[in-house]
Amino acid sequence: MNRPAGATPPPEPTPAGGAAISIKGVGKEYTTDAGPVRALLPTDLEIKPREFVVLLGPSGCGKTTLLRMLGGLITPTEGSITIGDRPLFAEGDSSPSQEALGSLGFVFQQATLMPWRKIWKNIALPLEVKRVKKQERRRRAAELAESVGLSDFLEHYPRALSGGMQQRVAIARALIHRPSILLMDEPFGALDAMTRDQMNAMLQQLWMDTGKTVVLVTHSISEAVFLADRVVLLSQRPGRIQDIVDIDFERPRGLDISKDPRFGQIVQRLRAQLGEVS
Repeated sequence: MNRPAGATPPPEPTPAGGAAISIKGVGKEYTTDAGPVRALLPTDLEIKPREFVVLLGPSGCGKTTLLRMLGGLITPTEGSITIGDRPLFAEGDSSPSQEALGSLGFVFQQATLMPWRKIWKNIALPLEVKRVKKQERRRRAAELAESVGLSDFLEHYPRALSGGMQQRVAIARALIHRPSILLMDEPFGALDAMTRDQMNAMLQQLWMDTGKTVVLVTHSISEAVFLADRVVLLSQRPGRIQDIVDIDFERPRGLDISKDPRFGQIVQRLRAQLGEVS
């Protein structure tokens, strides 16, 4: 991956030769009134440090379930997840390791900002919970606001921001504690096409500047191909890895890359596997 000179490395680098995330035999089955429902078949996947991986698949295929298990929000039915060299869940324990969680930032589909808090205070909330001094919280919030293009809005309230700008706040908040891994669950799904393109370009630049490992869930094939180093395609429920597609376009990628015939070929390949009509 090509990165600008001086790009900041992750604060908690994975040991040399190791994976940022290691998924071994991880599956999920839910218990319902109608009986057990298998959401995800046992799955193996390794994600390298600083890699941008996109989970793509049809609705109900288990991609969000997998992402939430990576974030410690859902306990796997079987298998193991390792963050760097730390198990996310100890054997027989449904509660995730706090040490492993410290390496993770999570961005949800909705920004879920607190409307009564100014933007900088929304960004700095995780530090406030950790009792970091106000001056330091304000400084770090300002740095992140600049990185997502919100320096002029620190003293505003969420109601003054568009949906795209609110998601920028959510991304900054997820990064405030300096995680090495960023997990993103369809963060741009509710945005209009133009704003979504702008957010994709911003996210690519942020990823290049910070050196985070990113795992993003999306329904958009073109978004997946634009952003990813690898696209992991999941099948219909019960989900399993159907294909892994390497995306080797140089960075940074301009929005006009969609005109490249190779881009179109990859999109068509994924569309065919998803069973979409051209």
